[in-house]
Amino acid sequence: MFGKGKDGMPDDLKSPAPAQNFHSTAAVPSARAESSDGVSSISAGMTVIGKIAGAGTVKVFGRVEGELHASNVLISDGAEVEGDVVAEDLTVGGRVKGTIRANRVRLASTASVEGDIFHRSLAIEENARFEGTSRRDDNAADKPRVVRPQASAHALSSDAGRKLNGAPEKDAQATPAAG
Repeated sequence: MFGKGKDGMPDDLKSPAPAQNFHSTAAVPSARAESSDGVSSISAGMTVIGKIAGAGTVKVFGRVEGELHASNVLISDGAEVEGDVVAEDLTVGGRVKGTIRANRVRLASTASVEGDIFHRSLAIEENARFEGTSRRDDNAADKPRVVRPQASAHALSSDAGRKLNGAPEKDAQATPAAG
């Protein structure tokens, strides 16, 4: 009665039923593709303050206050980014206030961009809002170059601490320092 199946063998000596394997027909990315091009997201209702940098894809559904650097960036409808965005591919459906540097930029119809866009290609859908300038740049996603002003001769002399008050450099050196 207890402990025996219909075949008369005790239940504890029987092997468990084989596990069934379920296969999905949907395409599932391989582990290699997932690790090399990871997808990160900032969910709705979340605010991130600071610099975000990554090699994969970043999807923004919430708010970012700071710089955002990634290979692919998607700023969804309702999301906000206040700061500079640098990407290879950028799709904006939400709001961006800052400078955009991306090789391929797409502004969806729900996009609102306030700032300059440096791009290789730019697509703006009907009803998208864009206030700023756009400039074609073949290497837009590269980090901006810092231009350092040339040091003048008076800054390198021993009188570097003295203010010139707008006088030409030769007149300032000829005039004795008040003191």
